[in-house]
Amino acid sequence: MHGKLQIMAARQTGLPTVAAKGFNFVTSRTHHEPPRGMLRILLKTGQGTFRSSHASQSLMISNRSSEIPPFLVMEVLEKAYDMEREGENIIHLEVGETDFETPQCIKDACTKALREGKTRYTHSLGLWELREAVARYLLRRYSVDISPHRIVITMGTSPALFLLFSTLLDRGDEIIITNPYYSCYPNMIRFLGGKVVPVNVREEHGYQYQIETLLPKLTKKTKAVLINSPANPTGALLSPQIMREIAAMGHYIISDEIYHGLVYATREHSILEFTNNAFVLGGFSKKYAMTGWRLGYLIVPEKFVRPLQKVQQNFFISANSFVQWAAIAALEEAENDVEIMRKTLNERRLFILQRLRELGFQLRFEPQGAFYVLANAKRFSNDSRSFAFDILSKAKVAVAPGIDFGDNAEGHIRFSYANSLQNIQEAMNRLQRYFAAL
Repeated sequence: MHGKLQIMAARQTGLPTVAAKGFNFVTSRTHHEPPRGMLRILLKTGQGTFRSSHASQSLMISNRSSEIPPFLVMEVLEKAYDMEREGENIIHLEVGETDFETPQCIKDACTKALREGKTRYTHSLGLWELREAVARYLLRRYSVDISPHRIVITMGTSPALFLLFSTLLDRGDEIIITNPYYSCYPNMIRFLGGKVVPVNVREEHGYQYQIETLLPKLTKKTKAVLINSPANPTGALLSPQIMREIAAMGHYIISDEIYHGLVYATREHSILEFTNNAFVLGGFSKKYAMTGWRLGYLIVPEKFVRPLQKVQQNFFISANSFVQWAAIAALEEAENDVEIMRKTLNERRLFILQRLRELGFQLRFEPQGAFYVLANAKRFSNDSRSFAFDILSKAKVAVAPGIDFGDNAEGHIRFSYANSLQNIQEAMNRLQRYFAAL
């Protein structure tokens, strides 16, 4: 009877109950004091008084979610937001998002889709019309003929990576990546049970894979070699020769091509020009200024379509329908807008490179694509995390610490030139005053 009364009281107070050896007792939310305004209910037995501990509550959190490190770029951004709420004026050079508006033709296509009621689920692989549009785009830009059946539409390239690694990886399988790397690559691989195999790439080599350092990393557990060109955080563009040599090794290649279209002085190549033994990640966020629209795509070997589809069905169902209709307009109507954005970014690139050198940053490599500069800051600090937060606190300029992109980027700061030229100029002036005060 006492046990039943205790369970009833626990339900009324919100305290959890625990059953043991034929009796029930109520645990306490604290080690010492009962919750304010609530009864603390204890069951005393000949063995003593039972109560819960915070340690038992922490067992509810999975190891993999506890162990995943934070995305430091977002930590800087969120700290900057906190400062802005307190009245500070912060210039953002930390985040990979341009200040451009989404082209009007894309917005018009979206509102048209909404007016026409295109707000329901689509096929899990994506609208057939969009998959066809992606195939036409690939043929125009790279002269590669890809069947729409091999194209999977996703809710951005990050979900595309999740789908891909979920389909590729069993526990202990290896993915080779460059170091420096995009911060989320290793975290996602490990989260899904894979093993990260980093290969250091050097500034003096233009941050290119060197085949002689890549080959010894290949093992029986290697599932794929990941390339990112143009690369985040370096802005490096893989040469056609390096891409051809990597393709010739015969392993699957994962090619992150999200920054295609934002290249200066030369042109980018898709891995599909060299092999079909590849998975290509593409999207709309960077090139078309659509970061908030959350849409991307995967191009995969045909035998992987069905496994990816099943994962998509279970985790995401489908990408947003009206956004998919807007993406068709992006691929077919927005190239003039993209060219204007590309030229504007190049002007910012040239300006920030000059000013960073004047401030004392070492830059032996000039980025060829994307909108980042990875600047050597070792003359100022070898602790990029502390350095970045100090710059934010004192100069009111938000930048990304190099350590977020791998230990081979420690002592560096990543600057995004996706902000306006006026804001970049002011940021450089603030940094000049900051360094003068050191």
